[in-house]
Amino acid sequence: MSKLPKIHKFIDLSDYGRPAARIIANSLKKTSFTPVQVTVSFIISGVIAIACMLYGYYWAAAFFLILKSVLDAADGELARVKNTPSYTGRYFDSIADIILNFFIFLAIWHITNSSLIYALLAFVGVQLQGTLYNYYYVILRNKFNGDTTSRVFEDKTPTALKGENQRNVNFLFALYKLLYGVFDKTIYFLDKKAIRDKPFNNWFMTAVSTFGLGFQLLIISVMLVLGWAAFIIPFFIVYTAMIFVFIGIRKVL
Repeated sequence: MSKLPKIHKFIDLSDYGRPAARIIANSLKKTSFTPVQVTVSFIISGVIAIACMLYGYYWAAAFFLILKSVLDAADGELARVKNTPSYTGRYFDSIADIILNFFIFLAIWHITNSSLIYALLAFVGVQLQGTLYNYYYVILRNKFNGDTTSRVFEDKTPTALKGENQRNVNFLFALYKLLYGVFDKTIYFLDKKAIRDKPFNNWFMTAVSTFGLGFQLLIISVMLVLGWAAFIIPFFIVYTAMIFVFIGIRKVL
């Protein structure tokens, strides 16, 4: 099932791993593999990428970061082809992403001898960027054929879907709110009216998709293999200013 109807589809620059993710998901459709197990595999890929960065194997780090992006898309694809949506998978995926992002920026800080404060600012910037993109994307998905596990406002613990445990959902939702709550509230404060205004233009969503995690990891990968590791943290700090540019463009549109 497509996440959006044809008229509202846009070129998602952060979703370059989707074709490979669909192949993986379809190959696992009739197996016992679950979406959560695929999520665990992208966590492993992310950890290997971090280890490779720390030991100076930047090409390998880039490979595993890209693989992580592909597997990050594959867990959702597998849930769709098996028709097993779950809040457990949705929150577990997001929690894994933010924890891996934190350690990725700690690794970059370590290998570049950058300021820890700047590394943390870059991490916060990346999370705000991703939150803005997800905010706009989920608004579209909820308006047009959105899946039930994607919610614009994560303010209430959802009821477990068929096949999942409510206690697991409660725990993962509480952890999700702890990790993401401040980012969600910040972006909502900056653009409260987005949910009530007309649908976003496709070209605009393509531009905002540069804030998607997949594209962020692609930028990190490219900068690593080009020997520009020292510029990764400054880049993401500066690029965070584009949040205000995109919000301004949306309001004008």
